[in-house]
Amino acid sequence: MKKITVLISIWLSAAAFYSCDKKATVKNQPEVFDQEVHALLKKMSLEEKAGQMTQIDIRNLLTNGYGNTDEKLDTARLKEAIKTHHVGSILNCIQAYTPQKWIELISQIQNESLQSPNKIPVLYGTDAVHGVGFMKGAVILPHNIGLAATRNNKLVTQSATVTATEARAVGLTWNFAPVLDVGREPYWSRFEETFGEDVYIATQMGRAAVLGMEGTDLTSKNTVASCMKHFIGYSAPKNGIDRTPSHIPEIILREYYLPPFKEAIEAGASTIMINSAEINGVPCHGNKWLLTDLLRIELGFEGLVCSDWEDVIRLHTWHKIAATPKEAVMIAVNAGVDMSMVPNDYSFTKFLIELVHEGKVSMARIDEAVGRILTLKLKLGLMKKPLPSISDIGVVGSDKHQQIALDAARESITLLKNENNILPLAKNKKILLVGPTANSLSALHSSWSYTWQGINQSVYPGTIQTIRQALGIVAGASNIISNATFTFEDAANYDLTFIQKNAAASDVIVICIGEDAYAEQPGVIKDLNLPDAQKQLIVAAKKTGKPVVVCLVEGRPRLFPVEEALTDAVVMCYRPGNKGAQAITEVLYGDVNPSGKLPFTYPRYNGDITTYDHKFKETEQQLKIGVSEFSAFNPQWEFGYGLSYTTFTCSNLKVNQTSFTKSDSILVTVDIENTGARTGKVAVELYSRDHYASITPSERRLRKYTKIELKAGEKQTVSFTIKAADLQFVNNDLKSVTEAGKFDLIIGDLRTEITFNE
Repeated sequence: MKKITVLISIWLSAAAFYSCDKKATVKNQPEVFDQEVHALLKKMSLEEKAGQMTQIDIRNLLTNGYGNTDEKLDTARLKEAIKTHHVGSILNCIQAYTPQKWIELISQIQNESLQSPNKIPVLYGTDAVHGVGFMKGAVILPHNIGLAATRNNKLVTQSATVTATEARAVGLTWNFAPVLDVGREPYWSRFEETFGEDVYIATQMGRAAVLGMEGTDLTSKNTVASCMKHFIGYSAPKNGIDRTPSHIPEIILREYYLPPFKEAIEAGASTIMINSAEINGVPCHGNKWLLTDLLRIELGFEGLVCSDWEDVIRLHTWHKIAATPKEAVMIAVNAGVDMSMVPNDYSFTKFLIELVHEGKVSMARIDEAVGRILTLKLKLGLMKKPLPSISDIGVVGSDKHQQIALDAARESITLLKNENNILPLAKNKKILLVGPTANSLSALHSSWSYTWQGINQSVYPGTIQTIRQALGIVAGASNIISNATFTFEDAANYDLTFIQKNAAASDVIVICIGEDAYAEQPGVIKDLNLPDAQKQLIVAAKKTGKPVVVCLVEGRPRLFPVEEALTDAVVMCYRPGNKGAQAITEVLYGDVNPSGKLPFTYPRYNGDITTYDHKFKETEQQLKIGVSEFSAFNPQWEFGYGLSYTTFTCSNLKVNQTSFTKSDSILVTVDIENTGARTGKVAVELYSRDHYASITPSERRLRKYTKIELKAGEKQTVSFTIKAADLQFVNNDLKSVTEAGKFDLIIGDLRTEITFNE
């Protein structure tokens, strides 16, 4: 403990934000457990309780462990886990299992748990991040970055419900999602799992995802326990590399990273997973201020806190704040970790039992953690019905779920450029289709798709289409000229001579570029620029004189500023999932009018990663001594940008009153008209700009959004209600406040001024 004291002393003296002497505002009293939970706690031994706090990977229980090929459980290993070590939770698999296999495995596990003294079922967890990615036949939906582009909270809720329903059907009752990390660092390899750079979108869509997964009854066949992750600041690594240190002043943490978690807690999220890394020198898994003072006392979270993969022992092996693995367990549990994703042995259980006997972890702390675990199992209905039913698997991959995936993919597609209305294409046009993502399933899906990395295309269902296949189905194979292969790195995908030889026979060249699948550390890059081989495809296509359409299939913004100028159209596809190829094809041919809006600022240069909600001074560029231009913010495309095949105009922006106080609100209305020739959907966004404040205000902040559909010539009045709390920010005292003064309210090119009076 001496080492910890020294670290904390250094950290406090440096004025880092994790000040443990800070007095948090008590929001809720400690939870009172159900009588059934109390009764179980009284009957359970210390060994059983320590086991309940232990989570292991199923691969430790399979025949031949991680080398398993027959998908069978080793009965001796299973008995050891349940009978000897009393394991409370299991996670994972090797690669996607069939629904029937999941039923078999989970039933076998739960039947073994029913032989234990107190018959406590196992809580099974999985990373169903955008659909149940480890189940054959399950629907894989767009990643969160694409859902954020839809600006449609209803689609987020529906997508989460699809995932929950399909997971629950096979006995997977705990989903390690949604990711609530705000994506303000595009180098970060989990950027695609976020709802983008804006705090408000992440907050609203995070809430929608929690409600979609958990509903109002966790015993329902359509619900699972959600898991907010990763608490907190995980998405802001200093060097952009996954699981590396962050430096985040508390004022920034509270302004940009805390709101999505606060909102999800208020929405009823059952569990939370902790950031694997450290912030300001303090590993999150060992940070009592973070896990107890902030999370429990201030935010009032009463659910289960779980570690991420191996992150308890990593307080010793990585972070070096624990001299031994045993000390790491002590630090993490006393800080507030309720369950350890160990995941490959029973060391956590052993050390925890010893620590209780030594008086270094109290029984009160153990009962607190185990009480939360048992409470969740009770709420999920596992105590009464632990076994999944084979009769429920008919929902997996259903037509209804496929339609939701298609709707989400359609609304996510974002049209970034369309010179001379080259799009949509006529279906009789001959397309020369090239590029590494043109015939790739993995690029359309990426992480958590049938395998962890999503890279193994051999396990993807044969019914899923690539872009090449989808275009051929709609326009006829004879109208698609392509050499694109399934293998992203195949030299054929970068063959410039193929373009030169076949351009004359085509009407338009469609180039599909971007990124192959990746997850976590394997997705680390040092340069946001697209590889030169991909850029050269655009250069070669431009030289032919044919129109050039680029489809970007990627999880983060990859840069091509020089080559972008050579294109006629650019379509941002994100990671659209199972129905992505169909949605992209429908947009290219005009069967669907694109309506997506960028959920992040698309940079022009590697060295200019500036978010839309930047400060005024960030725009200054001093071209010569004493002469400044405020034009430094110059992204390729701005946050919120997205074109349509029709046109919309905003007019008549009004407020019902120009001044207000905390006790009332302002009604904002604006008329939106479809002035084009076809039906289209449009996201209407309301921004604010604080004229002056005690903390430098952003140039603008998104405060409200909605999405409407208008027929050609149709006009609709859209309304928003603005309260004082909608305009608040975190001040120098770390309080969320709205200060008296003037604000601009902005929709499109329109703005009006309001005044807040305290």
